[in-house]
Amino acid sequence: MELSKYFDHTNLNPNAVESDIIKLADEAKKLNVKSVCVNPSFVKLAHELLKDGDVEVCTVVGFPLGQNTTATKVFETKDAIENGADEIDMVINIGKLIGGDTEYVLNEIRNIKKVCGERILKCIIETALLTDEEILSASKLVMESGADFVKTSTGFSTRGASVHDILLIKSVVSGECGIKAAGGIKDKKFALELIEAGATRIGASKSSSILMQN
Repeated sequence: MELSKYFDHTNLNPNAVESDIIKLADEAKKLNVKSVCVNPSFVKLAHELLKDGDVEVCTVVGFPLGQNTTATKVFETKDAIENGADEIDMVINIGKLIGGDTEYVLNEIRNIKKVCGERILKCIIETALLTDEEILSASKLVMESGADFVKTSTGFSTRGASVHDILLIKSVVSGECGIKAAGGIKDKKFALELIEAGATRIGASKSSSILMQN
């Protein structure tokens, strides 16, 4: 697969303005990435900018803490889809996972996947906050739920993706669902290391500079 198609070209900054999203979409088309990833309030704009091409629109739900109620996340997902989102990156309820309420986490993902239907659902498990055992547990829940990707990170926690994270997730989900590495990916060498370890999608705000590197 062409390297650019691994990338979700991302701008989730709280201070992003309309001109930033227009720039993001223009870059995405030139780079031929898989998608742009934007905050929910910009989904409609991104959809309008990209509707005539093959770059998809991704947005976030329950972001960045994952502590919204399931009903709120379901509403956010429906709203995003109505506004033109092709893919949803949802933060799981990290506290419920750590507290051992895996049934809650599983049911929440299933409810959101039901709304997504054929659209891609990626579940952000925020590996920075989890032990290795919890990463394995979360990955199993995502796979069991029918969601499409395990995603490592929001990019807003204490660290982003690591090769170790990807290897752990792959040990559970290999061949069953995708793996998105996100957070702190700033150079091509690291992106390729993550892909070699098993990442099938890369979330990065530095996609332009990464893809232009030799």
